[in-house]
Amino acid sequence: MKIRVLSSKEEIDTLHQSEEMIHLAFRPSNTDIFSMVSKCPKLKAIHMPTSYKKTLSKSSLMFLEMQGIKVLEGDVWGHRESIEEYSEISPHVYDKIREYKEKGMSHEDIVKQMKNETGLSSDILSFLIRRTN
Repeated sequence: MKIRVLSSKEEIDTLHQSEEMIHLAFRPSNTDIFSMVSKCPKLKAIHMPTSYKKTLSKSSLMFLEMQGIKVLEGDVWGHRESIEEYSEISPHVYDKIREYKEKGMSHEDIVKQMKNETGLSSDILSFLIRRTN
């Protein structure tokens, strides 16, 4: 899965309709949230640092919940604005999740194991686990 990384509000206009996950490297306003959801009808999750999530208004959180969009906490490791506009989750991550599910590991144990292996946040790992067959 590709995660579109937005470094500023100005980049909202560059979003594609097919985006499913967006990482925000800026503090979004209610208007920014509405614009992203309007521009990306397939959006499943917005990923942002914990400090940014804490400043989201209740109305934004309620709006996202009503749209079925998850708000995930965490950072995109190693991202630099000048290098890539996307951060990609390796197919290896999905393979390991499937492997651990087949072994009968609990959701929580998979999160813990994968967090150590990948450096991904607990929220994003939980999201991926729920979406992986």
